[in-house]
Amino acid sequence: MDHSTAWWLLAGLLVIAELLTGTFYLLMLALGAIVGALCAHFGQGTSTQIVAAALLGAGAVFACYLLRKRSPRRQPASSNRDVNMDVGETVVVEQWNSDGTAQVRYRGATWTVICRTGALTMPGPHRVAEVVGNRLLVDKV
Repeated sequence: MDHSTAWWLLAGLLVIAELLTGTFYLLMLALGAIVGALCAHFGQGTSTQIVAAALLGAGAVFACYLLRKRSPRRQPASSNRDVNMDVGETVVVEQWNSDGTAQVRYRGATWTVICRTGALTMPGPHRVAEVVGNRLLVDKV
């Protein structure tokens, strides 16, 4: 088997592994394998192919790692206003129960409200900070 064929097979296996696992870094390693195949097509020696594939693959993985590390962390869907339209809305709590919950009417339904840890459980308007299951986690406004 020709060296370039082995590199192309390795690149294909890495792409398949990425599709099965969802690990974006495997695509960067597949790019390294493609560079190894191209070096083999151009008649470079085995050691040159390996070094070129390793340098490009490792460099691409490192670059992706740095880009992901610098990008802002995404909020979980339960507290992200872009995903959940309830986050940031105001509800009015009439009375708190002894267990720290309350019942409110919101969007035409009765919801169970829990107060964020450390916040005061006082009647009045509260802001929805997060949706936890079928409960609204609120902060005092």
